[in-house]
Amino acid sequence: MRQLSLADWQARSEQLRPQGRAFIQGQYCDAVKGDRFATLNPANGLPLAEVASCDEQDAQLAVGHARTAFRRGDWSTLAPAARKKVMLKLADLVELHAEELALLETLDMGKPIGDSLNVDMPAAINCLRWNAEAIDKVYGEVAPTGLDNLGLITREPLGVVAAIVPWNFPLMMACWKIAPALAAGNAVILKPSEKSPLSAIRLAALAKEAGIPDGIFQVLPGFGHTVGKALALHPDVDALAFTGSTRVGKLLTQYAGESNMKRTFMECGGKSANIVFADAGDLDKVAREAAQAIFFNQGEVCIAGSRLLVENSIREELVERIIAHAQSWQPGNPLDPASAMGAIVDATQLDGIRSHVARGIEQGARLRLGGEAVLTDGGGCYFPPTVFDEIDNRLALAREEIFGPVLAVIGFDSAEEAIAIANDSPYGLAAAVWTQNLDKALNTARRLESGQVYVNNYAGGDMTVPFGGVKQSGNGRDKSLHSLAEYSQTKTTWIELGTNA
Repeated sequence: MRQLSLADWQARSEQLRPQGRAFIQGQYCDAVKGDRFATLNPANGLPLAEVASCDEQDAQLAVGHARTAFRRGDWSTLAPAARKKVMLKLADLVELHAEELALLETLDMGKPIGDSLNVDMPAAINCLRWNAEAIDKVYGEVAPTGLDNLGLITREPLGVVAAIVPWNFPLMMACWKIAPALAAGNAVILKPSEKSPLSAIRLAALAKEAGIPDGIFQVLPGFGHTVGKALALHPDVDALAFTGSTRVGKLLTQYAGESNMKRTFMECGGKSANIVFADAGDLDKVAREAAQAIFFNQGEVCIAGSRLLVENSIREELVERIIAHAQSWQPGNPLDPASAMGAIVDATQLDGIRSHVARGIEQGARLRLGGEAVLTDGGGCYFPPTVFDEIDNRLALAREEIFGPVLAVIGFDSAEEAIAIANDSPYGLAAAVWTQNLDKALNTARRLESGQVYVNNYAGGDMTVPFGGVKQSGNGRDKSLHSLAEYSQTKTTWIELGTNA
């Protein structure tokens, strides 16, 4: 396949006519009230599409259709092998339309087209295929009872699942939710972020084409305080899966409790500690991965290695190497395949990054690189790699999730000090440990309060391992059979056996 150039992608973007309507009961439609909002291209501030702004009335309509479709049973009671076949077809369709979907991602939220096409799309496709292949390989259980009884333990779908997903990895995060939920037999209502709804809306038509029944997969674009809140409060929604900020996660958990105690799977914020010991080995490799851990996807990553904890004896050398590697992460046109970083998702997010940087400078943090928005003449939202050194872990730079390409470097002198600093955070989504000493690596990893720990790498893992956090980073798990299990519930059937031979 020929590699597309900047000119190719620009030409395709000019021809693209994104769908902006909601998808309810197997067809695109306007919001009940007819409200719309514009989604903007963060690379230039120009509008991309008018998108349906759904609210409580649309949520009521979609949930009603989802409940009817679920009870109808043509998906929930379909043999797992048959559901697998449909979901594999959906994965094939996503792969067939990967360039279109990647372009929608890049135009909608600003990430480089190379990442959209070569990272996000394969991850979404793999997620769909992995869950499809898994569903007919998950068995029930027979309890170890006496000879006079038979105890059967079976798994059943939850019912109607509402999935609320973020803007930073729109399609991939959507698939992390909908793939296991659909595979388990549920009806799913997807609420994409209002900042990046276009790929999810397009996915809906592909799901119908694949053979997913009407009402089983629906998409409601709109705002969190309207349609998102309505879904969380709805008494006929059985589960709520969410990825986003801790603040919103807390609100959604409250709404679930106020309504019907629906299950909630929360994957929330992070301020991950990337710990580098003096015996880490190849410092250039560490610096290269530390730069990628914070600058990839413009730093708009929940597990971004935003706190770099470095043993003081190597701190200055490692920081200098990271600054050198940061030169290859300068932002550029998201449609240029050569761009390593693209645009920040919108002006609000850009202002938030600027505010954090300004406060860090005021509080005495040492700015080593970046710190000011760039490429602003064309109306775009761009921020360069930014590095702060000599950070105290009590500063906001070290405690608050910035969601931008801003690195806070913190020195330490012992493993005990490093662990204490890493754990001194309300978050616990991810962490990393760099050392050539296996005992030190394992002992540190065990003591870190984190849902996932990477040793001598950052952000490693595939669909076989769960993804999620502890503390205020949430309680749900995406990926792996653990995620699939969350979208089903166990049922016990106890049978008394007759005594006649």
